[in-house]
Amino acid sequence: MGDGKIMPMSGKFFASATERTQSWNGIQQEITARVQRKLAYEATAVVRIFGNNVTNADVRATLWVQTPDFREQYIGIASSQATDKDWVQLQGKFLINGSPSKVVIYFEGPPPGTDILLNSLVVKHADKVPPSPPPDIENAAFGVNIIANASLDDGTNGWFPLGSCTLSVQIGSPHILPPMARDTLGPHEPLSGRYILVTNRTQTWMGPAQLITDKLKLYLTYQVSGWVRIGSGATGPQNVNVAIGVDNQWVNGGQVEVNDDRWHEIGGSFRIEKQPTKVMVYVQGPASGIDFMVAGLQIFPVDRQARFRYLRRQTDKIRKREVMLKFSVSDSSTLLGTFVKVRQTQNSFPFGSCIGRINIDNEDFVNFFTKNFNWAVFGNELKWYWTESQQGNFNYKDADDLLNLCQSYNIKTRGHCIFWEVENTVQSWVQSLSKNDLITAVQNRLTGLLNRYKGKFKHYDVNNEMLHGSFYQDRLGKDIRASMFKTANQLDPSALLFVNDYHVEDGCDTRSSPEKYIEQILDLQEQGAPVGGIGIQGHIDSPVGPIVCSALDKLGILGLPIWFTELDVSSVNEYVRADDLEVILREAFAHPAVDGIMLWGFWELFMSRDNAQLVNAEGDVNEAGRRYLALKEEWLSRAHGHVDEQGQFEFRGFQGTYEVEIVSVSKKVLKTFVVEKGESSLVVPISL
Repeated sequence: MGDGKIMPMSGKFFASATERTQSWNGIQQEITARVQRKLAYEATAVVRIFGNNVTNADVRATLWVQTPDFREQYIGIASSQATDKDWVQLQGKFLINGSPSKVVIYFEGPPPGTDILLNSLVVKHADKVPPSPPPDIENAAFGVNIIANASLDDGTNGWFPLGSCTLSVQIGSPHILPPMARDTLGPHEPLSGRYILVTNRTQTWMGPAQLITDKLKLYLTYQVSGWVRIGSGATGPQNVNVAIGVDNQWVNGGQVEVNDDRWHEIGGSFRIEKQPTKVMVYVQGPASGIDFMVAGLQIFPVDRQARFRYLRRQTDKIRKREVMLKFSVSDSSTLLGTFVKVRQTQNSFPFGSCIGRINIDNEDFVNFFTKNFNWAVFGNELKWYWTESQQGNFNYKDADDLLNLCQSYNIKTRGHCIFWEVENTVQSWVQSLSKNDLITAVQNRLTGLLNRYKGKFKHYDVNNEMLHGSFYQDRLGKDIRASMFKTANQLDPSALLFVNDYHVEDGCDTRSSPEKYIEQILDLQEQGAPVGGIGIQGHIDSPVGPIVCSALDKLGILGLPIWFTELDVSSVNEYVRADDLEVILREAFAHPAVDGIMLWGFWELFMSRDNAQLVNAEGDVNEAGRRYLALKEEWLSRAHGHVDEQGQFEFRGFQGTYEVEIVSVSKKVLKTFVVEKGESSLVVPISL
């Protein structure tokens, strides 16, 4: 092709899909008889594009699956940016859950009129990847600051200006450690009171910098902490960011928005998992011409185990309750000294997961889900773009199937979500409506969804991610958000109505800081919106306990229940991933304001993030999954002993369902009882 300029990369031939009129037109092959369900396959293709003056475009490999009842499923396998200059490789994995009647693999993506070229395609059973060993970290030096001359005793030695700005050392910054660092480090000597003043800035990225390449260890989680302040002359709020430049890639070490002339705490965290050649830390952000100040900058590795010891004690205080079993029997003298064995069979605290219609055709998935979770949320199946992708054509079957499964296992459900405020998630027919038609469509969506499922969903995320988008507010005015809450509450008063957003808990996004979230919630409440709960999504990287806890403490002052609604963590190393998961689960479970935790999936190839799974594609539970199960086991209470003179037995236990075995000389009796959530001690009468 192309007058002989395009030749195959390997072999003698390549295929081309020409005269394409839709972006989904492409090259396909039916593979029904050659794939088995519940096996992971790897697809590798070599592709490029040609024609129509398009120089690069996304090429995607997709699986089309038809079920025996003619339901269609589309499974994304891989995508790559292809060009008209070179062949590129496309690689990804897929797994078929059910027993399909037809399976087709095809290539799609480029705009109509551009040819898709395919040089080769190999689909084979994916090799099992051996689990990564736990990282071997010697001399971690937890809590030791890797920043040179952080106290500025030696002028600006060790520091350099990034760009043409000027650095000087001044006196008058806080002596106290920023609170999030103090919570990690414990007792600590005071800060020096010296700070770096940055002047003559002509670009936002200019500020003080240091090279830290040789001081970092792979797979360690580092906490970032410091004080920052801006000089005069700013018009409007200024973002200040501690940036980590890893081989010219920007890594976010924490951000804060500054709108006054006070010192502000800045905090965040990061981790490096591939050996870099150069790592630089620098502080940046305010508009050019704005001076700023940096004091007490610290970057130190975090000892997670030390924090876990504290959280275990905290959990015991917050989640357990004094329980007294009061036995009654016709002859009370026979009770004294009787042996009692108490075992909790289920903790009733909400631990849930995201599920999808495509998953529940796999009985192994259903088995793990129903055994290990007591709440569910649907990944896409309740979203408006799923239930009404074309105006007037409704698809509630997928949501109905998921709801039926949950009801049959007595699993409670969250409704996610009625609306989604981020513009690129709004289906095109909704985007094209006039203002009046949009008002009608919003009302119809509320009425249709909430009447259909009245009483079925315990929670609704009313308008998802309002800190990150404003589609409905821009078109229908500020009142629309509160109006959505009010109408939803009128249609289904039994459901708790949530706000839901991301990057609230990690210090890395000034748009969704706890302060901004509080402001939004109070604003909604002032307009009469019945906000019943706060959703923190929890898509988090390299979490640090005190940073997460600080956000929970701030949000806790509103007195509303907080839920982690979409928790996932990601690391190539499954032991590090397990540690990340344990950090968040322990922080959440030990915090009195948190009432539930939902994972955003658990099965490989069916999660929105790579390297986040608890269970590998073919059903093997990995280290992250084992850690989750171990924590669930740790949070079950057990006790044993003898009945006292009053015919009583006392213990401290988590909320949930229990079995008690009473063993006397003559007989063995098994009874069940429930410990509800509560503060005061609970008396459970047991008649023998």
